[in-house]
Amino acid sequence: MPRYGKRAQKSVRRAMHKKKSGTLKSGRSGKKVTSRKQAVAIGLSEARRKGAKVPSKRS
Repeated sequence: MPRYGKRAQKSVRRAMHKKKSGTLKSGRSGKKVTSRKQAVAIGLSEARRKGAKVPSKRS
């Protein structure tokens, strides 16, 4: 059984493309994202907000 749905995958892919083109910005500060892990985290959080199948954040 897959953990992540197709919508989550699409959201992460979009975030990675934006990071590579240099247009992905972080939330509050609006600074440019340079970390690959940060880009994935942004994509997953957007997918969560849209209601995609994504496991909840680890605490």
